[in-house]
Formats: sequence, C-alpha cells, structure tokens
Amino acid sequence: MANAQAYAGVARAPFLLLPVTLVAAGAAAAAWEGAFSWPATLLALIALVALHIAVNALNEASDMKSGIDLQTTRTPFSGGSGTIQAGAIDVRSTVVFALLCAGVGGAIGVWFLLRIGLGFLPIMILGAVAVLAYTDFFARAGIGELAAGLGLGALPVMGAAMVQGNGLGRAAIAAAIPAFFMTFNLLLLNEFPDQEADRQGGRRNLVLIMGRPAAAKIYAAAAIATPLSIIASVILRALPPLALIAVLPSILLVKPVGWALSSPEEPMPPIPALGSNVIWNLSTNALMAVGLVVALRFGLGR
Repeated sequence: MANAQAYAGVARAPFLLLPVTLVAAGAAAAAWEGAFSWPATLLALIALVALHIAVNALNEASDMKSGIDLQTTRTPFSGGSGTIQAGAIDVRSTVVFALLCAGVGGAIGVWFLLRIGLGFLPIMILGAVAVLAYTDFFARAGIGELAAGLGLGALPVMGAAMVQGNGLGRAAIAAAIPAFFMTFNLLLLNEFPDQEADRQGGRRNLVLIMGRPAAAKIYAAAAIATPLSIIASVILRALPPLALIAVLPSILLVKPVGWALSSPEEPMPPIPALGSNVIWNLSTNALMAVGLVVALRFGLGR
C-alpha cells in the first residue's frame, strides 16, 4: 500500500509551486483590469494543482513503462522522481491517482464553464488535452515543449484571469506570453540530461530532432524573449510600468544561457544552471503578480 510520501513523489511535489505562481499572475492581471474573486482564485488554484499532479504522475507511470526513467541520470530537476523504481508505489496506482486528480481539475473546469460561459471552453479543452496527451502523444510527436508552454504556462494564466468573471483582457494575455516562454524552457533545458534515455524510450523532442547546439540556441532565444515580451507589453500599455520588476529575475539566466551558448555538447548542464532555470521561472511569474497588485493598490500606471 502506497503512503502519502509515495503519492507526493509521483506528483513531484517540489515542482507544484509553478501552478501557484501561474494562478497568481493570472488573477493579478484580472484584478488590474477590474475583476477579482478570492473563491474563484482558490478554486482555480486547486484545479491547476490537481491537473499538474495528473500530468506529472502520468509522466512517471509512462516513463517507467517505457524504461526511460530506468536509463536517466537523475538530478533534482530532471530524470523523474524515482518513486516507482524504488517500489514505493506501482504503475497502476500511479495512473489511478493521476486520473483522479485530472477528474478533480476537470470537474472544477466544468463548474467554471457553467458559470462563465462558452468563452472558457477553448481553454478548458486545450488544457485537458495538454494534460492527458502530453506524455504519450505530444512528447513523442516533437511538440512536447509547445504543449508544456501552453498547458503549464500561457493557458493557466489566461484561465485564472477569465474565471474572475470579466473575460480575457490585455494584461492577462501579456502575462501569459512570458509564462509560455518560461515553461517551454523549463522542459527544454531538462531534456538535455535525458537525451539518450528519451531516444531509447521513443521520445521526439527538440534536443533529439534538432541536435544539442540548435536546441540550445532555441532555449537561449526563448529565454531572451521572456524579458523582452514584458518590456514590450509595458511599452504597449498592456501592463503597468511596475510590472517591469518581473524582468529582474532574468539575471538568473546567466548560468543556463551561458551554458547553452558555450557548452551544449556537454552531456549534463550544470546543476546550478538547472536550478537557476527553475527559480527564474517561478520568481518571474511571482513578481509579475506582485507588480500588478502593487500598481493596482497604489494606482500606479493608470
């Protein structure tokens, strides 16, 4: 019988801060444009955490069945949790857990759909497809990074804004763009250590399709596009000037982008680079939310 620690392992609990920051950014964007609800925000957070757990657990189960996680060199940021391999939980229990979490997220999504209307349907459908089809389809079709950028980046930010009840505004779209680039890159950099295991397991990702140097250049381009998109949104007045504080974490890109441009043929990105990639993602979304909330509170940028 699996215990709570085993379920937390296949859920990859340390990575569940990402949905918190995404919901915060989306809700803050909606608040900036005049709509905010604590109950809606908390429900959106529960739904997104449940869906994130679902995609993580399905990935753990699939990578065990395909043998990928038996071949990876595990790091704190890539290579799976090792929970199934350690015998703490079996594949079947992991899949059941994932589907139950997906059901929780789906049920909340249906509630929001009935409350908001059909405008929420495209985000709900795309999000469901991204969760259920990521591991066994998108990650094997060469578009896993795009699916991750949408399903755990742009769509949650836009969805968290829409459930506030005032539609999808310019600020939410502006906050969703850097979220897309960052989650795209979160997956892409973590694919470098797993290159051979992914190849043997039948995956097709940018590292395997384009080769390490080209994939590394794409990583660097998406990294640079993140702060540039925030600056552009401020210039276009989609975001208040205080949102520029979300550019500050881009200093953390020195290590991962430096590795990508200088040493992508090395089998393993340095652990500090992998860590900086994660912290950059979380802190940028969080500071986006902070900038919007402070600007709203003090009437800055109207």
